[in-house]
Amino acid sequence: MKRLLTGNEAIARGVFEAGVSFGSAYPGTPSTEIFENLASYKGSLYCEWAPNEKVAVEVAYGASIAGLRSISAMKHVGLNVAADPIFSATYQGVGAGFVVVSADDPDMHSSQNEQDNRLYAKFAKMALVEPSDSQECLDFIKEAYRISEKFDTLVLFRVTTRVSHSKSLVEEGERIEASPREYVKNVEKFVSTPEHAKINHGRLEAKMKELAAYAETSPLNRLELKGSKIGVISAAISYQYAREVFPEDTSFLKLGFTYPLPMGLIRDFALKVEKLYVIEELEPFMEEQIKMAGIPCVGKSLVPSIRELDPAILAKALFGVEPETAEPEMKPTNRPPALCPGCPHRGFFYALSKGRDYVIAGDIGCYSLGYHSPLNAMDTCLCMGGGFSVGMGMAKAFEISGRSDKKVFGLVGDSTFFHSGMTGATEIIYNSGRMIPCVLDNRITGMTGHQDNPGTGETLLGLPAPQIDIARVLSALGFDPVFTVDPLDLKAVEVALNAAQASAKPAAIVARSPCVLVKKLARPRKPYAVDPAKCRSCKRCLKVGCPAFSFDRISSIDPALCAGCSICAQVCPFGAISQVGGP
Repeated sequence: MKRLLTGNEAIARGVFEAGVSFGSAYPGTPSTEIFENLASYKGSLYCEWAPNEKVAVEVAYGASIAGLRSISAMKHVGLNVAADPIFSATYQGVGAGFVVVSADDPDMHSSQNEQDNRLYAKFAKMALVEPSDSQECLDFIKEAYRISEKFDTLVLFRVTTRVSHSKSLVEEGERIEASPREYVKNVEKFVSTPEHAKINHGRLEAKMKELAAYAETSPLNRLELKGSKIGVISAAISYQYAREVFPEDTSFLKLGFTYPLPMGLIRDFALKVEKLYVIEELEPFMEEQIKMAGIPCVGKSLVPSIRELDPAILAKALFGVEPETAEPEMKPTNRPPALCPGCPHRGFFYALSKGRDYVIAGDIGCYSLGYHSPLNAMDTCLCMGGGFSVGMGMAKAFEISGRSDKKVFGLVGDSTFFHSGMTGATEIIYNSGRMIPCVLDNRITGMTGHQDNPGTGETLLGLPAPQIDIARVLSALGFDPVFTVDPLDLKAVEVALNAAQASAKPAAIVARSPCVLVKKLARPRKPYAVDPAKCRSCKRCLKVGCPAFSFDRISSIDPALCAGCSICAQVCPFGAISQVGGP
């Protein structure tokens, strides 16, 4: 049967067909839908959301050691978090097949960088597989498990946003059950002491040579011989772009197994053409290796090494062809991203924005948007968990340099608190940080599309789970007092902020209110409206940054957008905003 699937849906289907029994992941665009779709196969396999990517890899690797085919998936920056266990696991090898999916994000559609994770395959010494469409996502991941078990290795399965989220026709197959492998205790292999690691490193180097030999005949690589004038080596989504741009008589070496590279195959291909191009996004990963092998080629001297490629960019870079463009009759208004109408984070950010001496260390999530005008309530945003630890460093620096007027707040979300915030909170207590950690608990993992976490009371498979109380965790770490407030109550937030600053003991704040889009926790929607007779056009209401507002001599609220959060009514000094039909 053929179906139209995204790359992520096809990966999930391929994992199912490969007989995989175990999966652990942390959500992150563009990888999230892999595990959301894996959950639909829950009768055949177990899958879960882990607190972070490091834990996810460790749990899935443990299942591999115990004899089950396993998978872990994450976005590209998540692989940084998981790197610690991966670099040791490649020395050790696997039990049953183990694949790690890295979903990279060229052009940073939803990310803080566009790192090229192919380099991890070379650095950690593991096999690298790259599909270029949805059918290859399904087929290649099944081959990835065969590679993993044949060569006793982790396989890095790298996709990008365009492959993950684009749809193409996929022919599905049946699930082939992979019987659990018998667990045999093997201390030399799986206990990474220096004594054993020295032996395992030697084995790993020998394994890489075996993988290089496999690459020469891998079914994931294919020759498309047409003419002898131009030859192109490409992989992943770049192959699709190159096919659109180069002349019809261009020959292609399309690679799906991209580390170790099949240098013999590449050398033979290069001899068949007059000019060789290497087309790849971001880093010159293949080009550098090919040139080091003494094979002349053209790549990044013409092709950009930043941002996403597309056919128009390639055509201009390679052949000077300007894309056809047409100016629209009316230019669209610039619309920066904004917190949703009714978002509980808005009230907390509005209260923080009023503090002149506040320094706010932010974090990764919906609440990253708090830096935007008109809230302007964020000074830094580095990585998950950085809201606490970066804030701690700033607070210590201000203390050392005598700038005690600076009051530092560190922000993380509820999912981020479990991901990497608890260690930062421990740092604040242990090293006597003069800052206030704040957890913006909207009861869900919001930015990536509403995945459950250890604070929501439900698992990926829809099963009930213990609901970890963030305030109690903070108390157990040593914060006292811990203020829990509703961020939609501006007065309560102000009181908590002032009390936390005045406390002689280390204080923390939990701003707890569900995301307005979580249906099972949604409040009754009662929209607000502006009374034109009372509005004084002071624009105070616009400073909350709600998309439901517009201004034309006076303020007005779009009733279709208003979620009834009441923040605007609390801000208005003239009582011009009230609930439609009364409270």
